[in-house]
Amino acid sequence: MAEPPKLRVLMVSDFFFPNFGGVENHIYYLSQCLLKLGHKVVVMTHAYGNRSGVRYMTGGLKVYYVPWRPFVMQTTFPTVYGTLPIVRSILRREKITVVHGHQAFSTLCHEALMHARTMGYKVVFTDHSLYGFADVGSIHMNKVLQFSLADIDQAICVSHTSKENTVLRSGLSPAKVFMIPNAVDTAMFKPASVRPSTEIITIVVISRLVYRKGADLLVEVIPEVCRLYPNVRFVVGGDGPKHVRLEEMREKHSLQDRVEMLGAVPHSRVRSVLVTGHIFLNSSLTEAFCIAILEAASCGLLTVSTRVGGVPEVLPDDMVVLAEPDPDDMVRAIEKAISILPSVNPEEMHNRMKKLYSWQDVAKRTEIVYDRALKCSNRNLLERLSRFLSCGAWAGKLFCMVMILDYLLWRLLQLLQPDEDIEEAPDIRLCHQRGVEVSEGLKEEDKVRNG
Repeated sequence: MAEPPKLRVLMVSDFFFPNFGGVENHIYYLSQCLLKLGHKVVVMTHAYGNRSGVRYMTGGLKVYYVPWRPFVMQTTFPTVYGTLPIVRSILRREKITVVHGHQAFSTLCHEALMHARTMGYKVVFTDHSLYGFADVGSIHMNKVLQFSLADIDQAICVSHTSKENTVLRSGLSPAKVFMIPNAVDTAMFKPASVRPSTEIITIVVISRLVYRKGADLLVEVIPEVCRLYPNVRFVVGGDGPKHVRLEEMREKHSLQDRVEMLGAVPHSRVRSVLVTGHIFLNSSLTEAFCIAILEAASCGLLTVSTRVGGVPEVLPDDMVVLAEPDPDDMVRAIEKAISILPSVNPEEMHNRMKKLYSWQDVAKRTEIVYDRALKCSNRNLLERLSRFLSCGAWAGKLFCMVMILDYLLWRLLQLLQPDEDIEEAPDIRLCHQRGVEVSEGLKEEDKVRNG
């Protein structure tokens, strides 16, 4: 039986390392697992500080840090057509077969998907967030999403709640949307060899200190829990605009010795913070999945979380205590968690997480989505424009104009620089010699660069 052809995947998002977060981890771990399955994976993101150009990461993962600077919240300024030349160059240079965009916030993702479809590539989109329908920001973002997803081949959401939300916002057919959850690296996130003493109960919070993550709830919940339980202390990791409010709360209630503020915690140190605690507290107001809960459960912590978005789908009922995003209900949930803490077995919880979540499983399920995308029929420009016309009386016509201009610019680029003139990049072949990975393709490129 003939071996199936290996894919060449371009991951595109504004969010990638050295920035830290759920989307960044998802792209990195998924890429590493796809590489192990024999596919070629390339990542495209914007420059971070002095990190610009081509870099290589573990396993031969090639990353293009394009010279675009972040505009706001780590996203690039929307240029619509400004990224077309570099996207075309990367797609041709790396001989890409599937373009995979991540996160609705990412302007680089939306522009790359648009250009890829103009050039006839198969595209897949993963939505990592939930949005509303009433406020001005959500209405604007939903229209952008409707435009981006009108012509994609397949979509992925990280929870069933997220899938329903994406289908409603974008008007995409549910048959095109797959649910593939996030996962956790259980080899990295494992319980401490010696469990912390329960004489002092430590509740850990690791989150961006912003409104969406429920930082204002923490300001009300922490003092009340400290008042009810003299043997409880909090460890808060993370930074953001709400950091000042938490510091003020600590000063107001004289909790300096019971609430430790760590500031921003690098991902490499998250496990060392988690294993010092007994309970993990998540106070998010909206969440499509929440990888932080998986990391805490893998380290053997009992989780207390708000019942929002896709969070109820993440863990079994005996591993999490859910509460409404209300201070009084969250305090009651913490009281319940403290009462059942003696029955929690960290090692058993860790072993269950190994069976429930695996990045290898996520990669194999993503492979199926890629295969479905490759089987989708190719559409000419007129067929594609009919899809955009259905996006609204005025918006549909505007979207058609945007796509026609994109098509004309692409044809102009082909005249100025034919596809044959774009040099193809050598593939990286990893050889295992005495347990050391040697990248032959990387050596070849270094020789060319160094003359």
